[in-house]
Amino acid sequence: MRVISGKYRGLKLTPFDGEEIRPTADRVKESVFNILYGEIAGATVLDLFCGSGSLGIECLSRGAQRVDFNDISPRSAQIARGNIAKLRGAEGYSVTVGDYSSFLKKSKIAYDIIFIDPPYASESGRGALELIASCGALRNGGIAVYERDRAFEGEIKGLKKIDERKYGKTFVTFFAPDEETV
Repeated sequence: MRVISGKYRGLKLTPFDGEEIRPTADRVKESVFNILYGEIAGATVLDLFCGSGSLGIECLSRGAQRVDFNDISPRSAQIARGNIAKLRGAEGYSVTVGDYSSFLKKSKIAYDIIFIDPPYASESGRGALELIASCGALRNGGIAVYERDRAFEGEIKGLKKIDERKYGKTFVTFFAPDEETV
């Protein structure tokens, strides 16, 4: 696991030991960041279900103004903090431990980019998308990126699916605020 591009390109990140966490594969991460290329510099980003922090760290490397990392697991937050410490002098970030719903309900920020990468067996991603739409956590023109092991089905009131890509067994679905329902 490494930083793909930007200021910290090539930096190796500490992964999790064991099978409990599934990091985003470098190939998937590289493809997603190619799609988001023009959106990251100066952006305010939320890395929800952050795990090791690799998605948010990639954003810091590429010039995001601010990245908030959140995970319910204290171990995840510890690894994310350790990986961020490797950036030497990085600014504009926070790492919090807590449930995604509590974080989103308390947040007063409308993010430019939100990464949603929960455990595949969980339906927390759909719940996060619904809450993101209802509490205005994604600014107009922003993008939510949802990673999971199957295609996204159904609709989320207040968000519209704008793209979906498949990489091996991984599906990445992109959402934007549905300005017609806001």
